[in-house]
Amino acid sequence: MAPGKRSCPYHFHHVQEEMFVIVEGEGSLRVAGEMLPIRTGDVLFIPAGADYPHQIINTSQAPLKYLSISTRETPEVCEYPDSGKYQAMVSVQGTRVFTANQRTTENLDYWEGEP
Repeated sequence: MAPGKRSCPYHFHHVQEEMFVIVEGEGSLRVAGEMLPIRTGDVLFIPAGADYPHQIINTSQAPLKYLSISTRETPEVCEYPDSGKYQAMVSVQGTRVFTANQRTTENLDYWEGEP
């Protein structure tokens, strides 16, 4: 990951657990409202749940390389606290068959549009 870049938006998973191995470089782990320093050799475990929103940020002037390992459970819902959105995903035999990105404030009634 290039200097100044972020791995993805700040988010948490309802189902999946993740682990990151910092292979080269240094940066910051934004997790649960804190900024923690990370560097080569660190192993980070992020459990599922709203208590652990997370994001890796390259705060250095050199590339940051990491290995991302996930339980890849499906279906899955990720929430993005900074933007108030969520992503629902379903995979079947390793192939993504459904993805929806929505705002958490735009809920429809269960019967909306139904006869």
